Amino acid sequence: MYINGEWIKSDKTFSVFNPANGEQIAEVTDGSKADAARAIDIAADAFPNWSASTSYERSAKLYQAYKLMTERQTELAELMTKEQGKPLKAAMNEVKYAADFLLWFAEEAKRVYGETIPSARSDQRFLVRKQAVGVVAAVTPWNYPVSMITRKVAPALAAGCTIVLKPAESTPLCAIAVFKILEEAGIPAGVINLITASNPKPIGEEFCTNPKVRKLTFTGSTAVGKKLAQDAASQLKRVSLELGGHAPFIVFDDADPVHAAKGVALVKFLNSGQACISPNRIFVQRSIMEPFLITLGERIKKLKAGDGMQEGITIGPLVNQQAIVKVDKQVQDAVKNGATLHCGGQRLTDNNLDKGHFYAPTLLSEVTKDMLIYREETFGPVAPVIAFDTQEEVLAMANDTHYGLASYVYTRDLSRALRMFEGLQFGIVGINDINPTSAAAPFGGMKESGLGREGAREGIDEYLETKLGGISI
Repeated sequence: MYINGEWIKSDKTFSVFNPANGEQIAEVTDGSKADAARAIDIAADAFPNWSASTSYERSAKLYQAYKLMTERQTELAELMTKEQGKPLKAAMNEVKYAADFLLWFAEEAKRVYGETIPSARSDQRFLVRKQAVGVVAAVTPWNYPVSMITRKVAPALAAGCTIVLKPAESTPLCAIAVFKILEEAGIPAGVINLITASNPKPIGEEFCTNPKVRKLTFTGSTAVGKKLAQDAASQLKRVSLELGGHAPFIVFDDADPVHAAKGVALVKFLNSGQACISPNRIFVQRSIMEPFLITLGERIKKLKAGDGMQEGITIGPLVNQQAIVKVDKQVQDAVKNGATLHCGGQRLTDNNLDKGHFYAPTLLSEVTKDMLIYREETFGPVAPVIAFDTQEEVLAMANDTHYGLASYVYTRDLSRALRMFEGLQFGIVGINDINPTSAAAPFGGMKESGLGREGAREGIDEYLETKLGGISI
């Protein structure tokens, strides 16, 4: 753990495993609720000095962290592949994405503007300024174990907040590596604090109930996000949540079905489908279903599962055995209820894959509303395809979910594209675009996919309070 500028070890530890082969790769300090409370106290003590530092001083340290992370891209990516499982190329891309947040918020730190407001009284002036919220408690997920840290830590530091971070218990090594970079970049003792723990519940309870924490930020499941929001509500803490998704991918018959199928294959099987913006329901207009399925099936069959450190691997493992069980349950339910299985549909065990948590890239068609996969987020390498006939029909089906994070539309009709952009009840809409994300763009969802936005100028606003000064002269 990292508290008050010191790396702390204890006799109580937990093991970290490589999901590709089940091998233990490290033992990590197992932090407690008391450790979290101490880290919060330290962060609260460090807050006055850090928030009083100039935006240029904070910017310089974030920029230095950006340079260090960029220089260590390969080292970080290799660690991520061993700990999280994604292929090395994907891990390299994530480190670049993570560094982008450090750079973006190094710049945004200097652009926290106030304003003056005219008064109806000649002897009165209104001044508005933005100030740091205070101590931030952050909880990050395992599926993007580096970029989800910088997406929270960078804006918090840029705004002048101090922070205590609890990373996912599956990927603490990536968090440790990021904090070593921040330490080397010159972030003062107490400003950033890291609690590694095998049991997230007591840490989350401390984050929610400790009055010194003024802001809670969480990325993870909707169920856990709801619980944290409920617990934080008693103190009216500021909360931002990036939760689950159930993304529709809509292909209209005026789009090129081959091009659309290639796009689906790229984004659906990214990170083995373990992404909150991963397409979970693929709606294809009936008249182009055949060429779409042929192309998608061909692309899926070319995917190669295995250890991400090996050349040519395009599909990594799922996070654990429970993930395998969940994915297979959805696939078997779909087949039982009439879906057509084109490929995949089983755990992979050949060529030593039985030592890891691998599921075959899977294609299902004729998926209907009464199947689990139509309603539940999969978080795995399964592409369920659903036929539709009209724009009105598919818009209703796409919006028929309590999630509202990402969505995708393929069409050549500009009017249709704009109508879908306006009609889809999702925070992100990719129009002929499978990667509608960037450090410069606001990321977040509607409905039960979360609260608030990360990235862009909105990202730093989540860590700022608005203060009004009314001055009589």
